[in-house]
Amino acid sequence: MTFWEHLDELRQILLRCIIASAVFAILAFVFKDEVFSVIFAPKSADFLPAIFGESPDIKLINTELTRQFIVHMMASLYVGILAAAPYILYELYRFVSPALYQNERRYSAPFIIAAYLMFLLGILFSYFIIFPATLRFLANYQVDASVENLISIESYIDTLTFLCLAMGISFEAPILSWLLGKFGILHRRQMQAMRRHAFVAILIIAAIITPTADAFTLAIVSLPMYLLYEASILLVPRKQ
Repeated sequence: MTFWEHLDELRQILLRCIIASAVFAILAFVFKDEVFSVIFAPKSADFLPAIFGESPDIKLINTELTRQFIVHMMASLYVGILAAAPYILYELYRFVSPALYQNERRYSAPFIIAAYLMFLLGILFSYFIIFPATLRFLANYQVDASVENLISIESYIDTLTFLCLAMGISFEAPILSWLLGKFGILHRRQMQAMRRHAFVAILIIAAIITPTADAFTLAIVSLPMYLLYEASILLVPRKQ
């Protein structure tokens, strides 16, 4: 195909991806109660195990007339994109696969599937552990007893989105390391020699992602990230 034919094909693929995302977003918008029951579940007192301490149910407030409707639309859009992601990845892979060599096609599909599954795993880890632990700490933190915490629905959604996205990206480390190893950019000995530096960097990143003061929550975040680093070492080749 010519350049313009490729461009037209890409335009059609993007249009189909937008339509698929819109369909799932509309479904999420219609099933509002089911979607927000999942979104608001982490604020319940019994969502986390007892080892994280006890806390009452967290109340959310709204301070703007249109904010709840905007939050509803944005949440539906996020759910729609996440639900349509497998189809979007399939369409993009179908577009680029003719340009790949046979050996590249052999590992590109497993790479895409693994990357998507690791991203989902990071989101689930954040949803079930990182976000509720962070929410519990910050919602009950006070500089003075006279200052009451009133958490807006917008702040709740923004924090949930940020933490899920951050952990989803963090869980891509083994996949990215494997890809860099395939290109000869990264080698096992390099990663083994940088273990101490990586551990310090992981602690810093974990402290940024979870702005809590307790060492337990910091360890809950840091340990999986360090295990992912060790898994990355096993996935990259030794330097020839």
